[in-house]
Amino acid sequence: MLTDFRSYEAAELSTPAPMVVLTGPNGAGKTNLLEALSLLGPGRGLRNAKVAELARTGTPRWAVAGRFTGAWGDFEIGTGTAPDAPERRVFRLDGAPARSQAELSERVAAVWLTPQMDRLFQEAASGRRRFLDRLVYALDPAHAREVAAYENAMAQRNRLLAEGGAPDWLTALEDAMARHGVAAAAARRALVSRLDATLAAGALGGFPSATLALSCATTQALADRPALEVEDSLRRALRDARPRDRGAGAAVEGPHRADLRLEHREKGVPAALCSTGEQKALLVSTVLAHAGLIADARGFAPLLLLDEVAAHFDNARRDALFQALSTLPAQAWLTGTEAELFAGLKGTAQGFLASHGGLRENPELPLP
Repeated sequence: MLTDFRSYEAAELSTPAPMVVLTGPNGAGKTNLLEALSLLGPGRGLRNAKVAELARTGTPRWAVAGRFTGAWGDFEIGTGTAPDAPERRVFRLDGAPARSQAELSERVAAVWLTPQMDRLFQEAASGRRRFLDRLVYALDPAHAREVAAYENAMAQRNRLLAEGGAPDWLTALEDAMARHGVAAAAARRALVSRLDATLAAGALGGFPSATLALSCATTQALADRPALEVEDSLRRALRDARPRDRGAGAAVEGPHRADLRLEHREKGVPAALCSTGEQKALLVSTVLAHAGLIADARGFAPLLLLDEVAAHFDNARRDALFQALSTLPAQAWLTGTEAELFAGLKGTAQGFLASHGGLRENPELPLP
């Protein structure tokens, strides 16, 4: 249910099907609907937008709500602008204020692929790190707090170094960076290990699998030493690096520099050197494997939000994608400009036609 969200004045969908297909021209609001779904979990959604950017033009407030049936039974999650402060976002669970975003993450997870992520293998490491952290959040909701605490302590340390702050304050901030940074690195390492093992067990649904690895000194240290020892080592490294970091204006080394490396497992070729279609296929197989991990570990499957994914594939791989999605215990949402790409889903998926902020059922893809 959407109210004054992006291009939608109001919209309500009932979608019990395992797959939901949104088709329509560019600018019709398909991605806006996926973004609304992504906001029903913790975080700032698939566009990482600010609260004020989400309201329909000319309106100060917006709201998104979803009713779910899952491992927790029936429940409802809502989010939107605060009644007394349009710049602040609030959350509700079954009509009552949610204690925290972590409370939502206990019940709902969302994983997405968007066209913007096609640049994942060419852009800076920060994009791949954000992608990895979103995967970790879905399995380990506490990871978000560790990353936020590490980045907050790092920002304060950078400011104190620039101002010539007291050594005692710097020591306290470096202690926080070490504790939260090692916890974040450990969570990343655990997910990459589990995900890589899952992908190594066999390509999912006819898709090539990726070999995953982390480039991070802290993560590598955790492979050989206890976490407390790695924390001590990071504290010493940060203390010794104060002159260098003061000159650089930032911490030059640490878990915030981690990079996720993907390689085509069968070919042994780095993903950055693969074709565009192969890169997309590697991302899809990784996300599908991750969805299975969430279902096994947490007792519920994530929402899979796949924006314009099918257009990148030939008929054989598109059919493989649809077959793989049909076997997962997750609801998948797919968008595309060409309705004929999804003709093979009749009897499996429920379709809607988007047209500049409006939605209507697609008679070619009725509710199964």
